[in-house]
Amino acid sequence: MGKKKTVDFDPRKLSPQEKLKFEIAQELGLDSKVMEGGWRSLTAKESGRIGGLITKKKREMKEEALRREEG
Repeated sequence: MGKKKTVDFDPRKLSPQEKLKFEIAQELGLDSKVMEGGWRSLTAKESGRIGGLITKKKREMKEEALRREEG
């Protein structure tokens, strides 16, 4: 029959973009699901939520950088 595919997921070996993505997954309580099954184990709704929060956080970081430049 089918074998369960294991995914090697090491949060210490992530790019800065992936670190942000994983931090948001942790905030949403999805970190264990990602570590067990990889990013593909998430539903479309969960992935969309993470994507939306990444966009929001990047926008906030950009606005903060602009404020520092002005002030």
